[in-house]
Amino acid sequence: MNYQEKLNELLLLTAKQNASDLHIAVGRRPTIRVDSVLIPLAKETVLTKEDAEGLVLSLLNDEQKKSFAEKKQVDFSYNFEDKARFRVNVFFQRGFMAAALRLIPSQIRTIEELMLPPILHDFTRLNQGFILIVGPAGHGKSTTLAAMLDEVNHTRNDHIITIEDPIEYLFSQDRSIISQREVGQDTISFQDGLRSILRQDPDVIMIGEIRDPDTMATSMTSAETGHLVFSTLHTNSASQTIDRIIDSFPPNQQGQIISQLASTLVAIISQRLVPRVGGGRVPATEIMLVNPAIRNLIREKKIYQIDLVIETSVQEGMMSLNRSLVNLIKKKEISIEQAESYSLNPSELRILLERS
Repeated sequence: MNYQEKLNELLLLTAKQNASDLHIAVGRRPTIRVDSVLIPLAKETVLTKEDAEGLVLSLLNDEQKKSFAEKKQVDFSYNFEDKARFRVNVFFQRGFMAAALRLIPSQIRTIEELMLPPILHDFTRLNQGFILIVGPAGHGKSTTLAAMLDEVNHTRNDHIITIEDPIEYLFSQDRSIISQREVGQDTISFQDGLRSILRQDPDVIMIGEIRDPDTMATSMTSAETGHLVFSTLHTNSASQTIDRIIDSFPPNQQGQIISQLASTLVAIISQRLVPRVGGGRVPATEIMLVNPAIRNLIREKKIYQIDLVIETSVQEGMMSLNRSLVNLIKKKEISIEQAESYSLNPSELRILLERS
């Protein structure tokens, strides 16, 4: 088998099927994910150890092969003949090589095209503050972030600096200057890239993902010093995000972090991509805006009360995840069963449905 040709064939099929992911693993046929569902490619043969190894190694350059041998996994972006771009993680499982490839659309879609709440436009007009997009892996955080940054790009004369691992969406500079820095290639680490970022005259900063307390602290400091900072976290809700941030620091630092968080945080957007009636996926979003009430709750560490403030502040533009799910049910975009499976509080969802 010519593994490079087979890989190209699989990548082209993934793009044509509008799949979100391609999986390569020993003992299974190559498998794609379409609308959250894994689909083995019936025309392909079950992959042997040699097949998986051949396909994985076809993805890697010499430097990546060396890193893979040392670290047993490696993240990178992969351009397929200018037809498609993938975010790739290659890894070992039970001693065999495997890979997960996420298709990155070539076009950056707008907030409207993604069916996201219009209030996201407001965040792109801010000059300062800290905005977090949160949710499980594979639920569109990077896509939402790209839509917001591209709106800044088309509407403001700013310098946007991104630090990503790896670079996902490629931006075409319009009114803004965009400097995209990849961890490992353009900077040693998120933390190292952030440490020098204020010397590069940024207006808007995007950190692909906050993975450690140091990166979190530097992000908040950047927002404090007059910059608009966007990032993502793998958390389920706004209140859980704030708890996670505070708890990631040792007790003797938490007072300062709480103070910084209360003063710099502007909004948390939590999202899920829910299977749509008739195919595709549609976003359900929780929107928390940091108003004086939420600022006080953060300072007083009464995080458990935040969900109630979100639920009772619809007029201000806030939105609970359950209310977003109910709105999608009423529009016949999603089924009640799907809404319940994605809700963090299904019993409250049913009460909201009865009242609406």
